Amino acid sequence: MRVTVIGAGPAGLYFALLLKKADPRHEITVHERNRPDDTFGFGVVFSDETLNQFLAEDAETHAAIRDSFAYWHEIDVIAGGERIRSGGHGFCGLARKKLLQILQARCLAQGIRIVFESEQTDFESLRRNCDLLVGADGINSLVREQWKDHFRPSLDWRRNKFVWLGTTLPLDTFTFIFEGNAHGLFQVHAYRFEQGLSTWIVETSEETWQQAGLDQASEADTIAYCETLFAPHLAGHRLISNRSIWRTFPTVKCERWVHDNVVLIGDAVHTAHFSIGSGTKLAMEDAIALNRAFLDQPSDVGAALQSFEENRRTEVSILQHAAQVSLEWFEHTDRYRDFEPIQLALSLLSRSKRITYDNLRLRDPAFIRQIDAWFADRVEREQGITLQKTPKPPPPMFTPFRLRDMTLANRVVVSPMCQYSAEDGLPNDWTFVHLGSRAIGGAGLILTEMTDIAPDARITPGCTGLWSPVHAAAWRRITDFVHANSAAKIGVQLAHAGRKGATCLPWAGGYDQPLPEGGWDILGASAIPYLPDGPVPHPMTRADMDQVRDDFVAAARLAVDAGFDLLELHMAHGYLLSNFISPLSNTRTDEYGGNLENRMRFPLEVFEAVRAAWPAARPMSVRLSAVDWVEGRGLTIEDSVRIAAMLKARGCDLIDVSAGQTSVESRPQYGRMFQTPFSDAIRQESGIATIAVGAITTADQVNTIIASGRADLCALARPHLADPYFTLHAAADYDWRGIAWPKQYAAGRDQLYQLKAREREEAAAADAFARQRARRDDA
Repeated sequence: MRVTVIGAGPAGLYFALLLKKADPRHEITVHERNRPDDTFGFGVVFSDETLNQFLAEDAETHAAIRDSFAYWHEIDVIAGGERIRSGGHGFCGLARKKLLQILQARCLAQGIRIVFESEQTDFESLRRNCDLLVGADGINSLVREQWKDHFRPSLDWRRNKFVWLGTTLPLDTFTFIFEGNAHGLFQVHAYRFEQGLSTWIVETSEETWQQAGLDQASEADTIAYCETLFAPHLAGHRLISNRSIWRTFPTVKCERWVHDNVVLIGDAVHTAHFSIGSGTKLAMEDAIALNRAFLDQPSDVGAALQSFEENRRTEVSILQHAAQVSLEWFEHTDRYRDFEPIQLALSLLSRSKRITYDNLRLRDPAFIRQIDAWFADRVEREQGITLQKTPKPPPPMFTPFRLRDMTLANRVVVSPMCQYSAEDGLPNDWTFVHLGSRAIGGAGLILTEMTDIAPDARITPGCTGLWSPVHAAAWRRITDFVHANSAAKIGVQLAHAGRKGATCLPWAGGYDQPLPEGGWDILGASAIPYLPDGPVPHPMTRADMDQVRDDFVAAARLAVDAGFDLLELHMAHGYLLSNFISPLSNTRTDEYGGNLENRMRFPLEVFEAVRAAWPAARPMSVRLSAVDWVEGRGLTIEDSVRIAAMLKARGCDLIDVSAGQTSVESRPQYGRMFQTPFSDAIRQESGIATIAVGAITTADQVNTIIASGRADLCALARPHLADPYFTLHAAADYDWRGIAWPKQYAAGRDQLYQLKAREREEAAAADAFARQRARRDDA
């Protein structure tokens, strides 16, 4: 096979090497526009996992890398005059120039032709004269540009500015430094890549960059500024430049990776932000995957390329998503300037969701013990609550949380989950067992399903309600049970379905489908149906608004009689109040439409009226859809930060941060804890307590979110459907005894803790054996 590779970076060279090794008959030519020793930046980073892949693919390349790299286990976060260290990470740094020299030598030894200072432009001619053309020519790929209408690339130029420097400072850890001055906050990503040399990437916001005059700076000016700024950390060492100009990072994605016999790999087809150190890793793993595709399909170029794209795309997408979350964290570091250094360190380490609380317990148990002790002390300081801290402090999820006169025993919330099982809005035996079982399951707060304020405010005929003393009495039976038999508090979520009302039960017609008969008139901010062919809501008049507001107030007073500890107003998911907030469903031209302040006028009016009717000692929360998930239109997180501030100013204690479900145009970006960044933004920028929701499924995730300051509480829905005793089971997993069990279940509690203790002993023994074998293998 005749193969032409454009670009002699790590991706192009490594693919050429692996393909030639697999079949020496291949004729491979690599064209590179630069000279052999030209390279940008200083070092590259690989994890232990990536090094093991290199060993499996080409032992000689792996050995050469191992002979040249600088290895470390620890990550240091330096902020506020403190150094916080976390161990057990396992990375190596290597000079980018050295990596290229290793790959060049290996390629030449295999008989691969490398042509340097070869500027190619006639790619169509190259394509026709070879069996395979590989575009490995980086972010500014000319191969991609040649067939851009087919590859359909998108380049998302990010907000921060960064400059890639080096230093003679010998670092023994991967080091993050946060340093501020009168111009703003700067952060450093630094690591050693060879003896006596380290990479030193400086990143900051565009605003800070301009205020510092760095937009006009030469390389020498940049060096001088950064040496002054980071003098306490450089310890007399100098910074070094290598074409070190300030840049903006582009996230590159392509709809297609393959065109006829042309394939893109590495930065030409996708990029991953340097904050997760995976750009070169991605590129070389592309080379591995592409070579394996040809091993599987050696005689069919088209099939091999198709297989490569299909099999590789998901893994790349996952890593790019992690990189995106990571880069967005660094774009918003100003949010965390008031964090204590240890919490900043945890927030940074867990930013991309690849490292979590439990993962850190395995990597560095001492670090997590430090986190637990610090968090418990902070709860005592800030909330005036004395905690049980012997023989060890509680994991963060088991610390109490106070709002007004209500104190929750822990940070776990049973999220509202519609059961569609009521008659005439009355909670029944199913509701009693559903909520009661989850209360004795250990959660700190139980929220009712969406409970509607009037018969015509329901989603379906099976929804619960609170519009009469009979409803209040039925709810009182449940709240009395919760208070008498558990440590949980219970809150009611009040709502009006608006244009999403009068629909079928999910198992008798489907979600959002209009009732074929027995329906009722529906209301909305504007005459816009939720489904394109659905019923059109009646645009609310002022008289309608008065009636709905009064119905909310009446329901709030009944909620007092029903014995609820907390009241939550539902302003999310496209129901009536959300209908006013989102510009997708509110096109009014009066004082209740238009800008955000006008769209919030009626929801805030309802909130103020309910707050006045609800006892001052009891907290109120609001559920928001933080974004509409409709790109370029709809509600944004910046809007929701402002909304949260408006609510806080009117006495709201807590924002329950959800997202989407406001429009059929929504395109959510699903994933683990996928809505938690919205909670983080609202909590930090509005200064209000938050509940994080959205694909939170494990106690590990709860601990990660709470300890890192992304939310004050975590709400779980489906996990509580599968396991009503989620919180009790989590306490046993962490060997935490300071949680209330029903006295009737004491025997089961004791057995569970014994079983978990045995599991931990067996896991520790297995781990010790594995470590011993690894040491023997290394020797």
